[in-house]
Order: sequence, then C-alpha cells, then structure tokens
Amino acid sequence: MKNEFIGYPEALKLTLSHITPLQPRAMAFSECTDHISGEDLRARVDVPSVDVSLKDGYAVRSEDVAKASAQSPVELEISDTAAAGVPSADRVLSGTTVRVLTGAKIPEGADAVVSEEYVQQEHSRILVFRDAEPGRNILPRGTDVRKGEIILRAGDILTPGRVGLAVASGYATISAVPKPRVAILATGDEVLYPGAELEEGKLYASNMAALNAWCSRLNMDTRMDIVSDNEKNVSEKLDRAAGENDAVLTSGGAWMGDRDLVVRTLVTLGWEKVYHRVRMGPGKGAGFGFLKRTPVFVLPGGPPSNLTAFLFLALPGLMKMAGYSRQIPPLQPVRLKEPVKGKKDWTRFVFGELEQGDQFCFFIPHRMLSRLRSMAEARCIITIPEAVDGIPEGTTVMGTMLE
Repeated sequence: MKNEFIGYPEALKLTLSHITPLQPRAMAFSECTDHISGEDLRARVDVPSVDVSLKDGYAVRSEDVAKASAQSPVELEISDTAAAGVPSADRVLSGTTVRVLTGAKIPEGADAVVSEEYVQQEHSRILVFRDAEPGRNILPRGTDVRKGEIILRAGDILTPGRVGLAVASGYATISAVPKPRVAILATGDEVLYPGAELEEGKLYASNMAALNAWCSRLNMDTRMDIVSDNEKNVSEKLDRAAGENDAVLTSGGAWMGDRDLVVRTLVTLGWEKVYHRVRMGPGKGAGFGFLKRTPVFVLPGGPPSNLTAFLFLALPGLMKMAGYSRQIPPLQPVRLKEPVKGKKDWTRFVFGELEQGDQFCFFIPHRMLSRLRSMAEARCIITIPEAVDGIPEGTTVMGTMLE
C-alpha cells in the first residue's frame, strides 16, 4: 500500500479532530491544580458566611458615635470581645460596644466598626474620637461569593487561586479532567536505560528521558520502557501499553526499514492509522493512529525529529486529552536577528536562542554541529510554513517558547 506524505497543517488538524478529552472525575482539592475544570461550579455557601469586621476595633451603633470627635469623644461600655470564629452572644445596645478583631462576626445591634486607632480604652470603657457611618469597616455576608453564583466554568484552568475559591465556596472535591497516563516506549537494540554501563556502539535513551521530562513538566503520569528490535517483544509491549494507558509514545523505528518495527507491528496488531509520514523537517517519520482505541503517536528516533514531532503533533493531542484549549508550549512574537531559509512544500522548524532588545525579543537560529546541544540550549522554535522560501531579517514571527 502506498504511504503518502501529508502536510504538517493537515497532520495537526487530523490529530486534534481525532482526539477527545478524557472524562472528568472528582478530584480532591489537593490534587487538581493545573487540571481543567470538568463542569460549571456554583457556590454552595456565602463568603463570608456572616457580616464580619474588616478591622480590629469596636462594634457600635452608628447613631451612638455620630457626633464623636477629638474635641467631644463619646463614652461607651465594653460588654464583650469577639474574634474570628468566636462570636459574641451580646447584643450591642445604646451606650455599649463589643470589642471585635478582624474577621469577627458583627454582633447583633451593631451597624459599624470604629477602628482601634480612633479609640482610647479605660478599663471596661472606651472613648471614641471619630464617627462611623452605617457599614463602616464591615464586610457584608456574601460580598466575596454569593451562594448559587457560578464561580468556575467548565474548561477553566484550576489555578491555585481558583482552587482556593472553590474550597471557600464549599467544595472539597472538584470535577476535573485528568492528565493522561502516557506510556513512553524507546525502541532499538542500541538503546540503553540511563545509568547502565555504556557498551560500544550503543547509546542512552535520551529521547525517552526528554519526552518523560516534558510530560512530567505538565504533570502527566508516565511509564517508560525500552523495547529491543524483536517483533514479538515490540508486539507485546505495544499491546500492553495501549491496554493500560491513555496514550502511547513510541521513539524510534518510525520509518519502514528492515529494523524499523514499530509501524509494521502496529499494522499487524490492527491499529487504525490516521497518518504516517509528514512533510515536516525535522520529524518527517511521524505517525498517529489508534490501537485498542488508545492514541499512539509514532515519533522518529533522531533527536531533533523526535522532539519536533512530539512538540508539534503529539503534545497538542495530549493536551487536548487533558482538556486544554490553549497553546502549550506558549507562543510569543519574536523578531528575526538574521534571515532564515524555508523548504519548498515542507514545514521547517528552526531551533534558536533569544536575545532581549530594547523593544523586541530577537530570535537567533542555532548553527551548532551537536544536535543534542542545540536542542538542550534552544529557548525557542520558529515555524516556517510550506512554500515559504525564506523569511528576511527583521520580520516578526511567532515562536514556540521552550522555557
């Protein structure tokens, strides 16, 4: 069967159109940070739940202190003290006051709080040197949140502030989209697990480590494995990974050579191929499909190809699974410090450094011989679309930020 290349924009579109977010589930408030809210949330309580004092001071009847001044202070009798969570049972009557600390419930009968800097205490009485209109220094019930109002929308990112808001509104658990469980399979007889003794002609699984680092940065649960170039072994590992995880990333064996077993084995296992081979450089061997209804992203083994195929095809799919709609990694406008060349009929990705100018952030393409060092030190990747021969110096383009 002929295996046609497709364009990068089409590959990305196909990826996103075939991926659906995971089903939301109830998560403890301590576990859901940076997840996506799975439903609209309505406040279950008023916040604050009662009228409270905004200051340390004295709860008063405003009419009692309406004419208070430094020249003509008003004398009041202290009947009790109230603190946050420890209310007073006393009612404030004309001529009396209750000492209140910040956050304390306003006692019945009081409609204002005089802050303590305008008061002089003498044993069980105070002299008030300033008036206080109704509502002074009082935070009314429900000011922050009203019971029944929507505090979170489905699709909102559960930032620390939003988690705090949900808890304040009566939630101990929050409906959230889980991050996908991702199996990362590094293939090849030459690949060794990090820390093993290096044998001649072999290499450490740096692709696997980098993919795991990206997934870990985004709080995805990963499982890593190294798979030797044996059809039975590749078949068993792929079948198991697809059955036990939400997504599978394969690294290496993506082409159709004698030792490239991944795609061949996927075909044998009956995967539903969406595409294989993309007009993108680096990363042309990328593929995508489903095995046991589990998304499988086929990533080339060359380090730059592996990373670009992951960042620009697999990661958008994984983030959609997690419920995200915004671009990750984020995009930022950068200005080219020098011209860059494109490639006819191919989308080209260029690694580079950033330099902060007076008005612009400049992009400087890498020209390092070391692929690994170029990837490690790159702070940004720019995309040159198909059919664009080049982009001149000084042009502002969107860059994918790697830090």
